[in-house]
Amino acid sequence: MKIGFIGIGIMGLPMVRHLKKTGYPISIYNRTFDKIKHLSEEFEVTNSLEELVKDKDIVFSIVGYPSEVESVLFESFKYAKKKAIFIDMTTSSPKLASRLAREADTLGLTLLDAPVTGGDIGAINGTLSMMVGGDEKAYQSVKPLLETMTKKITYMGSAGSGQYAKLANQICIAGNLMGIAEALSFANDHHLDLDSMLQVISAGSAASWQAINNGPKMIHKDYKPGFYVKHFLKDLSLALEEMVTPLPLLKQAQQIYTYLSESHLDSGTQAIIEYYLMKQ
Repeated sequence: MKIGFIGIGIMGLPMVRHLKKTGYPISIYNRTFDKIKHLSEEFEVTNSLEELVKDKDIVFSIVGYPSEVESVLFESFKYAKKKAIFIDMTTSSPKLASRLAREADTLGLTLLDAPVTGGDIGAINGTLSMMVGGDEKAYQSVKPLLETMTKKITYMGSAGSGQYAKLANQICIAGNLMGIAEALSFANDHHLDLDSMLQVISAGSAASWQAINNGPKMIHKDYKPGFYVKHFLKDLSLALEEMVTPLPLLKQAQQIYTYLSESHLDSGTQAIIEYYLMKQ
C-alpha cells in the first residue's frame, strides 16, 4: 500500500509522523515546498500533486479552507489511479464534501470526509477525535490507518456527515471558550487570583479540555496558535451557513471572533480573552 499526504502544517506534520508507524511508504506534499524539503530524510517529498497522487492507494489531505479543499482535490482526482481512497481531514463545507464525493465516485474513486478535533496537542499525542462521513465499507478498510492518528473515531453516516459533526463540535467549543473567558474576566473584576480560579474550574463540574489547555494560556496571554483564530472563524461561519434552528451562542461567537480577527487573526483561539480585555 502506498500513501500520500497533502498539507504538512501544525496538524499535518505530527499526524503524518504517526501514520509513518504503519511501515507503509509515505509521500508528502505541501503547497509551499520550502516548508517540507527538510523532511526528505523522513518521507518522500514531492513537488507537485501529480507526483504525489499518481500511484497512491490512499491520499490524506488537511488544508485550510473549503476553496483549498476544492482546488486540491479536483486537481488530485485527475491523477489518481482507479479505486484510490481520498480522506479529507480539513474542516470544510458539508455540501462541498458531498459534491466532491459524488465526483470521486464518477471517476472510480472514493472520498471520505474525516475532520478531526483535539488541536495541535491531540495531533502530537495521537489523541485526536475523528468524525467520518462517506462510504462505510471504504471507512472500515482504512480504519486501521486512522487509528494511528486518533484516540476515538466515530462513523457518522453518508458523505458530508463528518463535516456536519465537526461543525456541531465547533459550536460546543465556541461556547466553552466564551464561558472560560467570561469566568476569568469576572474573577479578575473581583480581584481573585486567576491561576487559583482556574484550579477551581478544572477540578469541578466546569472542567473541560479548553479550561485545562487554553485556560492557562488566556491568563498568561500566550496566544501561540494550536488552532488559529482565522480557521475557527471559518468554521463558525460554515456552521452559520448550515444553521436551521436559531443558535444565538453561535451567532455571538462568530461576532466576537470577527471582531478579534482584526488584531489577532493568526493567534490561537484562546486569544478570545483579548475581546474582554478590550471591552474593559
